[in-house]
Amino acid sequence: MTTDKTGAPITVTAEPHRFTISVEGQQVGFAQFTDRDGQRVFTHTEVADAYEGRGLATILVREALEATRDAGLRIVAVCPMVAGYLKKHHDFDDIVDPA
Repeated sequence: MTTDKTGAPITVTAEPHRFTISVEGQQVGFAQFTDRDGQRVFTHTEVADAYEGRGLATILVREALEATRDAGLRIVAVCPMVAGYLKKHHDFDDIVDPA
């Protein structure tokens, strides 16, 4: 089970056109995307203000990118949060296309 910085259990769920993150069963954020021509274009990531500072956006983006790799898609980071994550974490460099 994955937990945030406070130890609360979290779940990341794939939905059509977005991944959501829930804390103790309550949805608190999402990463929105569009699939096109073998690419997954991430357009927006958001976590509720009340949950900032708990590492949720980082967990959400990491799991969304891992799922994208598993799906055989390339990553396009239009979203600043996703782009920032990719600049710090080079695990996905081989499947990133420019925005």
